[in-house]
Amino acid sequence: MTASTQRSAWSLEASPRDYVLGNVNAITPNQVIENATVVVRDGKIAEVGPSRPGVSFDVDGGGLYCLPGLVDVHSDGLEKERFPRPGAELPWMFSMMSFEGKLRAAGITTVFHGASFSDRAEPNSNRSVHVAVQMCEAIEAWNNDSQARLVDHRILHRLDVRSAKGLAAMREELDRQVAAGKVTAEVPAVISHEDHTPGIGQYADRTFYERHVAGVRGVSMEQARQYVDEMAAVRESNLAVREESMEWLATGSANGIVRVFGHDPESAVEIADLARRGGNVAEFPTTLEAAREAHARGMSIVMGGPNVLRGGSHSGNVSAEELATEGLVTALASDYLPSSLLGATFALAKRGTVPLHVATSLVTSGPATAVGLSDRGALEPGQRADLVLVGLENEHPVVRSVQRANVVEEGERATAPSV
Repeated sequence: MTASTQRSAWSLEASPRDYVLGNVNAITPNQVIENATVVVRDGKIAEVGPSRPGVSFDVDGGGLYCLPGLVDVHSDGLEKERFPRPGAELPWMFSMMSFEGKLRAAGITTVFHGASFSDRAEPNSNRSVHVAVQMCEAIEAWNNDSQARLVDHRILHRLDVRSAKGLAAMREELDRQVAAGKVTAEVPAVISHEDHTPGIGQYADRTFYERHVAGVRGVSMEQARQYVDEMAAVRESNLAVREESMEWLATGSANGIVRVFGHDPESAVEIADLARRGGNVAEFPTTLEAAREAHARGMSIVMGGPNVLRGGSHSGNVSAEELATEGLVTALASDYLPSSLLGATFALAKRGTVPLHVATSLVTSGPATAVGLSDRGALEPGQRADLVLVGLENEHPVVRSVQRANVVEEGERATAPSV
């Protein structure tokens, strides 16, 4: 081979823009194609289909499953990475690097980190408005300075609708992002409105929250009940703030700069109100009634991967698998455990709840649709070539390789590493 005909080496810094991946079981939107070939051109998928005799490939997939890169629309893992134990705070950039490794190991190539704009005191929690702003700044700095680009880091702004400080900070943050051109009608901010007042939503049965408080604080159930009573009274006094928050979100949705999630909806009435205010997504509905109403209105419905793995909600709400059986789940989120996404995907298929290609859509195209990303989430021509190769060990999925698309966007470097 002469110097003029020698093929360029595959750099470890980035996936090639053009290559052919063969000998994989490709999980497409409609089926699993055995012994498939995936052709990548200019960092995007050009072709997916059965391997043809005599056609060579650049990468041998070794019979592994090939999935689109996973999209996680609700991850609270970064805040936990910063505080691996109470009082042990780590630097933001180290936490980003450390948690990114866990995301890559879970096959996640796009993640929305939950930043909690709330001043609500919560047992064993380091959340605050100040920390939420810090997180937004850290993610922006990471995206600007990182040479790696191993994961597409984004933000799920979690707005406590009864927090005046949270609303003020969220408004300021959105104004800043709009002024900087980071939030536009084409790239809206994703905001989940939350109301964790004891007795509604996730803790509709407040005894679950009382037990949580008693366990975390090491107090008696009577003391926990008193604490929860005081919290509920304070939050009940903030109804005006809640209405102001909801109307502000409705305006942002109408202007096209905010994509609204409704967190922990518990009834058809709440879903109707979410729709009236421009909401697009029912995030973690707590009842079958709420999920059915969201489905009837064509909303995305997000449930938790850990809920699937555990076989039910940790707070006594509706089971994610029960909803999936009725076709009432369009996306799964990791919540607090990145590895739960693939685990839940293969668990749903193994249990016969849904076929593997349908389960895969819940962690790829489904969440991508929920956040309005149409360029990823499926092994189809024209989509980003974010590819994940997965094997099974002891009947559980294990990520063997991740190839993030080497796509040149406007103002972006032509690098997207493989792992």
